[in-house]
Amino acid sequence: MSDDDRDFIERADSVATNLHGQSMTTEEIANNFALLGLQKRTEALDKFDTELRGDIDSNPHSLRRHVQLMALRKKMASVHEALRKARR
Repeated sequence: MSDDDRDFIERADSVATNLHGQSMTTEEIANNFALLGLQKRTEALDKFDTELRGDIDSNPHSLRRHVQLMALRKKMASVHEALRKARR
């Protein structure tokens, strides 16, 4: 893993801000995830799962952020499953 200690949402937000000048919501992140091919989606979900397995701090901000990450992961998984069923 790299030395980047930002979580998935923070990295996606940073990329969106650099490219488009504004941040992305988790819904937009999930929608853009649908544009990826099968292999890229699978790799992204695997990396996301690895990130979620990490230690969680007990402070309220970390717990809220972890819940946001888990909700995004669930959205991304449902998008991935729907696209797989549609053979895309």
